[in-house]
Amino acid sequence: MKYALDCKGSFEKSMLFWLIRYVKFKLSSLSNKELREPAALASVNYALNREIKTINELDGLVKTARNAGLTGINTYFNPLKKIYEALCFYELDSLKRIDEELLSEVLASVTGGLSDASKKNYRISVINFFSFLDKQNEEDGKSHVFDVNLKHWGGISGSKGQKLPEFMSEEEVKKFLNAIDTADFKVNTNRNCLIIKIIVFTGIRVSEALNLKRKDISEDGELYVIRIRGKGNKYRIVMIKRALIEDLLDTIAINYINKEGYLFINKKGTRLTQAYVSRIVEQILFRAGIRKEKNGAHMLRHTFATLLYKKQKDLVLVQEALGHASLNTSRIYTHFDNDKLKLAAQVAQDLSE
Repeated sequence: MKYALDCKGSFEKSMLFWLIRYVKFKLSSLSNKELREPAALASVNYALNREIKTINELDGLVKTARNAGLTGINTYFNPLKKIYEALCFYELDSLKRIDEELLSEVLASVTGGLSDASKKNYRISVINFFSFLDKQNEEDGKSHVFDVNLKHWGGISGSKGQKLPEFMSEEEVKKFLNAIDTADFKVNTNRNCLIIKIIVFTGIRVSEALNLKRKDISEDGELYVIRIRGKGNKYRIVMIKRALIEDLLDTIAINYINKEGYLFINKKGTRLTQAYVSRIVEQILFRAGIRKEKNGAHMLRHTFATLLYKKQKDLVLVQEALGHASLNTSRIYTHFDNDKLKLAAQVAQDLSE
């Protein structure tokens, strides 16, 4: 069934209406291979058919769907939530007032400080949403076509302007590890310390750590071999010295409520969330006295990759260890080759002498 663009009377209500319909569409079209909690997704779909009054209420339902296993929904919705909140400041009287010029202006304001990769996600999300609107709206037998492509949006600077990721220095990593060893979370201390150590020692993604099952970890002499299910259901292995995590791993009891055998779960038997792991990292960083612009758990992955390249100077090794599909994705870590920069500094000193 098609609706008029301004079917709810006000811009804010009409825009929210279309965002709800778009989320419903994406939930039914995204791959459900990773779906773990069908009942949770069913509850979200049921709620989407009822009255939703605020963007934050819709955001909560999207997060529930993400935690149920439809992780890709965040990529599409989060940028649109920011766009919606920004557009509300313009006090528009109709969705028909939106055009490429306005969207470019809004994108410039909401994506400031983001990496080029994040900006591209915003662009793709906006294009997909307005393409959906082009096909779904209808009034008096006609539809309003936005035809948004943002080909000339200047927010993406290209590889030369790529923002370098946040990471810890070797000295900061030592402080961080010491803070892990002395951490006390009152409950689940061993579990929390184990997941953080696995991430920082292997560089795996937080989502990959949350997908780990006990059977994915096997022994090979002094090593643990960990089988990782990465993006696109592609598998790879990483290795870690047993001495680094063995004591913590041995303390993790089997929770028989969790029939799927996931390693990092709460008392209800459901997996931890990425937001929870990031809060753990923030607590440990605070305890270690380390301040970073971005304190999330993904910073640990950047730290591992940076130190791996600095120690080994092997870009292919970084690609294999991190599970990057393209070598170009790994290439950003070559920017941290300080030894070459020191040589440049020495040349300048020799010239001055």
